[in-house]
Amino acid sequence: MRFIDEVTIQVQAGDGGKGCVAFRRESHVPKGGPSGGDGGRGGAVVFVADPGMSTLLDLKYQRSYRAASGEHGQGRDRFGHAGDDLVVRVPCGTLVYDLAGGELLADLVTAGQTFVAARGGRGGHGNMHYATSTNQAPRRADPGEPGECRELRLELKLLAEVGLVGLPNAGKSTLISRVSAARPKVADYPFTTLVPNLGVVGLSDERSFVMADIPGLIEGASQGAGLGHRFLKHIHRTRVVVFLLDDRRALYGEPGTPLDDLAVLRGELSAHAEELAARPALVVLNKVDLLAPERREELARDFSAAGERVHTLSGVTGEGLPALLEAIWALLVKVRSEEPPAS
Repeated sequence: MRFIDEVTIQVQAGDGGKGCVAFRRESHVPKGGPSGGDGGRGGAVVFVADPGMSTLLDLKYQRSYRAASGEHGQGRDRFGHAGDDLVVRVPCGTLVYDLAGGELLADLVTAGQTFVAARGGRGGHGNMHYATSTNQAPRRADPGEPGECRELRLELKLLAEVGLVGLPNAGKSTLISRVSAARPKVADYPFTTLVPNLGVVGLSDERSFVMADIPGLIEGASQGAGLGHRFLKHIHRTRVVVFLLDDRRALYGEPGTPLDDLAVLRGELSAHAEELAARPALVVLNKVDLLAPERREELARDFSAAGERVHTLSGVTGEGLPALLEAIWALLVKVRSEEPPAS
C-alpha cells in the first residue's frame, strides 16, 4: 500500500430543504389554515479517526465529498427528512487545516474522535409558521440555507512514542522488523526506505510501545534535500528519539564517523523544530557484528571522550537488543512520569 500523508480535499455539506406553502383542503373544514411544513436540515460532513487506517491514500483519489441535502417540506404539516451525514474515515493522527487561511481546525488523535468539517444548512420554514391573527393565509415560506463548503488540507503525523532516526542504510527497517510485526523491505544490499513504518514492540509483563521507522535523513533534509524532509513531521509526536548509527568508514569505505553522523542528525532535527533537538534520546551504534574488536574499542573511546553514552547493537544477530529495549522502556517511563496530567 502506498503511504500518503498529505492531501487536499473539498467538503460540501448538504443544503437545507425548502419550506412549503400549502393549505388544508379537507372535507368538513371550510376554513382550512396554512399547512406547509419545514424543509429538512442538510447533512454534515464528519471526519472520524479510524485506528484501522494508516495512510490518507483513499482520500488522494477522491478529492470531493458532498453530504445529502434535506428534503423539502410538504403540505399537511409534514416536515422534510434531514439529509444523511457523510462520514469520512481518516487515520488516527490526522490534522485538518483550512486550506485558505492555514488555520488548524482539528487534530484527530484518539480512535473514534470526530470533527464536523462542514455543517449542513438549516431547513426553511413552511407557511404554517407565519400565520397570525391578521394574516391567516400566509403565502410565505423560506428557502433552505446552503450547506458549508470548505477546502481542507489533511496532514498525517504518525502516532508513535519512539522514533528511529538515522542516515540511509543505518538499519532502521531491520531493527523494527526484528522487534515488532512490521515488515518493511530489508535486504543485504544498500537501499533507502521510502515510507515510514509503524510497529508495536512487546516486552515482558505485558509492556509495549509503538515505534516508528522514519526514512533516512541526509544533511540538508530540513531544507528539502533528499526524501527525509517529507517525514521529519512524523517525529513531532514521539516522546523518545533513537539515533541509529553505523560506522560507514569501516563498513563501506565512506567518509565520516558515527559522531559526525550524530551531529548531522541532531542538526537536522534542530533546524526543522528546536524542540526536537531537546527531546529525550538514545544513541545506538548498529552493525557491531561487522566491526573488528579493536574498532569497537576505538569507537567506544571516541564516544566516551565526546561525553556520549552509546548502546551497541546488531540488528541482524540480536546482540545488545534486549538491553536496548529495556533502556528505551526506562526512558519512556521517565518521560511519561514527567508529563503534566491531562486536564
